[in-house]
Amino acid sequence: MNVLIAEDLYLLRDGLAHLLQAHGFTVVGAVDSGPELLKGLLELRPDVSIVDVRLPPTFTDEGLQAALAARKSVPGLPILVLSQHVEQLYARELLADGSGGIGYLLKDRVFNAEQFVDAVRRVAEGGTAMDPEVIAKLLASNARHEPLAALTPREREVLEAMAEGRSNAAISQRLYLSESAVAKHTANIFAKLGLAPSDDDNRRVLAVLAYLQSRT
Repeated sequence: MNVLIAEDLYLLRDGLAHLLQAHGFTVVGAVDSGPELLKGLLELRPDVSIVDVRLPPTFTDEGLQAALAARKSVPGLPILVLSQHVEQLYARELLADGSGGIGYLLKDRVFNAEQFVDAVRRVAEGGTAMDPEVIAKLLASNARHEPLAALTPREREVLEAMAEGRSNAAISQRLYLSESAVAKHTANIFAKLGLAPSDDDNRRVLAVLAYLQSRT
């Protein structure tokens, strides 16, 4: 599985490369700027890219801008954002097309190698890996819209867990609910958001997030 890393801090960039190589990934590139990232994404077409939001030359949003530009040329290109910041506008835009693996993790909330490697693999396989804080901010920014406001507190918890990429079984364990109860909450969520049900966890999460983005 080929990985491209975009991180401006040398120690973190090098550490990520060694961590991924130790878990069987092939690091095909490690860049430290937005232009280099865009070039690498288009030329190397990696199985997954780990992207910091703020890269040189301006340290604002070059990472996400490069990722968005690359996905326009290569739809569905898997991107895992790893950042200290939640850029709500670009995060919603990145999620909006509903295709390909997408992840958004916060650096200070990655607590062990297994958690991180699992997220990388999930995104590479076309799934989602969203930090709960990122999802909470995206949901909060859309809370004024009637369909989302109609969700119960429990349904919002289920929706947040879905957006992290969790299966019904995993949500059941996390929220101490039966799987049948999770399935019922999921059906209610789709009904209230006007979305067609799907048995594919990844597609249903992307559909929900695309819907939330479209309502802003």
